[in-house]
Amino acid sequence: MDAALRRRVAREAANLLYLGIEKEYRQAKLRAAETLGLNVLPTNLEVAMELNKIAEENEGAARLERLVRMRREALRVMRILEKYNPVLVGSVWRGTIHHRSDIDINVYSDNPQEVLDALAESGVKILEKGWVKMSKEGVWVEAYRILADLDSNFTTEITVRNPLEYGKRERCEVYGDTVSGLNIQELERVLLKNPTQRFTPF
Repeated sequence: MDAALRRRVAREAANLLYLGIEKEYRQAKLRAAETLGLNVLPTNLEVAMELNKIAEENEGAARLERLVRMRREALRVMRILEKYNPVLVGSVWRGTIHHRSDIDINVYSDNPQEVLDALAESGVKILEKGWVKMSKEGVWVEAYRILADLDSNFTTEITVRNPLEYGKRERCEVYGDTVSGLNIQELERVLLKNPTQRFTPF
């Protein structure tokens, strides 16, 4: 019975995320439970699975075509920032994009202005930039975030992180596994051999 109720809340929470009504998993789950009048909360993984189903139902084959285009776009940006050890993370790495997804790339530098200059020199349009606070394994850290556009329909979010953090394994708060991501060479291989490959526990 609890499993069925959790699925109902997970589906409602996933719908809130898909429609952009909520941005964070926790808030989506709380709002979904309140809306349905239920006192159960699903795991983030259960919500992610429902979100994936909703995207499949609504976007069909176009979703996979978009994923390949986004991965190719990510590779273009990563090549521009090659000296900063770029790593593709987020839903484009996972292969679980939906219509609101952007491209998430981590780069490693103690000088965000250098990263901005490299983008500008390559004609990349900067939409937003600045320091933000982000939660990493329950700890709040500061990072420099750049929202960029490479003349496409996709927004790329570039997070400039401390070089000492490069290669550090982090636990994903949604899937519960390790966030490994893809570096340039790994992404090139994926695009060559299996461009829609998924990297999820399910």
